[in-house]
Amino acid sequence: SARATVRLCVLACSLTVLSVHGLYSASDDVVELNPSNFNREVMQSDSLWLVEFYAPWCGHCKNLAPEWKKAATALKGIVKVGAVDADQHNSLGGQYGVRGFPTIKIFGANKHKPEDYQGGRSSQAIVDSALNALRSLVKDRLGGKTGGSDSGRQSGGGAGNKKDVVELTDDNFDSTVLDSGDVWMVEFFAPWCGHCKNLEPEWTAAASEVKEQTKGKVKLGAVDATVHQGLASRYGIRGFPTIKIFRKGEEPEDYQGGRTRTDIVAHALDLYSDNIPPPELREILSEDILKKTCEDYQLCIISVLPHILDTGASGRNSYLEVMRTMAEKYKKKMWGWLWTEAGAQMELESSLGIGGFGYPAMAAINARKMKFALLRGSFSETGIHEFLRELSVGRGSTATVGGGALPKINTVEPWDGKDGVLPTEDDIDLSDVDLDELEKTEL
Repeated sequence: SARATVRLCVLACSLTVLSVHGLYSASDDVVELNPSNFNREVMQSDSLWLVEFYAPWCGHCKNLAPEWKKAATALKGIVKVGAVDADQHNSLGGQYGVRGFPTIKIFGANKHKPEDYQGGRSSQAIVDSALNALRSLVKDRLGGKTGGSDSGRQSGGGAGNKKDVVELTDDNFDSTVLDSGDVWMVEFFAPWCGHCKNLEPEWTAAASEVKEQTKGKVKLGAVDATVHQGLASRYGIRGFPTIKIFRKGEEPEDYQGGRTRTDIVAHALDLYSDNIPPPELREILSEDILKKTCEDYQLCIISVLPHILDTGASGRNSYLEVMRTMAEKYKKKMWGWLWTEAGAQMELESSLGIGGFGYPAMAAINARKMKFALLRGSFSETGIHEFLRELSVGRGSTATVGGGALPKINTVEPWDGKDGVLPTEDDIDLSDVDLDELEKTEL
């Protein structure tokens, strides 16, 4: 699986300030790819491509770079080798489901369905895998199979479905776009306009891909501004094509990006990630909740909050609100968010070196590496932001989770949202206790 090949660097990189420059340059045989050239270089190419998605701060990526360069030189003229700085161009990484670095994809016959690279990280292993992929590509072509990379070349392969571009009119615009909770990219066009004709296949192909990638949460529409002049006038359309972005409750904004399918899809995915709901903040009630959250996400952020008797409901809710705010702020990261009460999960506290004092506390765990980092600053938006920002660029002091595995978790009842109640003497019923019998027993 892709996950098995991904080496996450979030908690493993060195503590020093790391260079933020790309790992490749024009003097290498590695082609530097970005949203502006990806469609032209890769999607419209008949060549086989190996593409690495990397982050400049990632230690595993730095280790791979010299091997990747060697492989690119060895494969020159035979197989194309490229690299995407997915830290800088995260929309391109998001388009291909990149969740960790480095991730390597093989773009073969069907450029719209790249395969995950499963081989080793030496130049020899990379070259061997490339030649195997090339052999099967040539065999398929010999057998008459085509991957569709040269069909509909103008739209970068994959013509898309015209039905995925929603036809908008003076009559349906408000109910379809403005009253919708979805994000819309709307093209205002004129049938006689040459640039609009060039854009049409790109817009159609992008509409189909965006629909699939965002599960319909970002939609592409089109308005014939020569017919629906009320809309053209309302939005001050002066030239064609004009593309505007509509989000509920916000003023429309002009789209300033490129006009290729890849450019449009990349921008739509950025809009989608801006609009996704924050991850759910869950209380650790069972082993299953901890395991699922920490294993399904790149990092799990865990807070151990003071006992309810120490803070009351209002104090606890203020801590939870800080966590929800930070989960919203960092929602584009693939992180899970959990909390527990001091003393409820002692083995978890012990494995993170928290136990017994210093609440509220926070730890970030990378379950694949069994490494964690502790919040050293204040449990506030500022303190947590600083902590998470350091983690997201691969800095920060880390340690190994105690025992080298996720600890045993007690199954507990969820917090009822109320203040805690101290047991009172009235709660202790002695009516059934035979004191004479008790004395005999003690003797």
